[in-house]
Amino acid sequence: MSRIGKIPITIPPGVTVTTDGTTLTVKGARGELSRRLAPGVSAKIEGSVLRLGREGDESQDRAYHGLARSLAQGMIEGVTKGFEKRLEVVGVSYQAAVEGQKLRLNVGFSHPVYVPIPKGLKVECPQPTLIVVSGSDKQVVGEFAARVRRQRKPEPYKGKGVRYAGEKIVLKAGKSFVGGEK
Repeated sequence: MSRIGKIPITIPPGVTVTTDGTTLTVKGARGELSRRLAPGVSAKIEGSVLRLGREGDESQDRAYHGLARSLAQGMIEGVTKGFEKRLEVVGVSYQAAVEGQKLRLNVGFSHPVYVPIPKGLKVECPQPTLIVVSGSDKQVVGEFAARVRRQRKPEPYKGKGVRYAGEKIVLKAGKSFVGGEK
């Protein structure tokens, strides 16, 4: 058995989990998530416990078993608590703002950059230099945060750009003129 895959998942009150063999659906206060299970992985609901099993004992089956369990746990956590990523915009006159269903970034280009916000995500800018991305699907939250960061990655000399909150940027030493003899 996969060490991660064999751990049962407790279903909290207020969350309904259904399965039709190949698809796992989770409904909760923050929405509904659905995901197809990997081939060879099955789900069983026993009262308030979700158990995942596998058909074979190949290494690929064991890997899919643990992966399916982690994804199911993330789905349940997403519809109960949700997920959040925070991004910092660092630089002189670098700013972010939400305009309708788009995130506007002023990050040093001659024009503002607009990033469309996917459905199911909530994007806020409590400060012009802080972006908060939240939602129930961990993958969508992470992908959107990575796409925003990709618009202007932190550069290695001054650290200007979009970075995750708490991310450490290792700054390089710039060139310095020591003085020369002719």
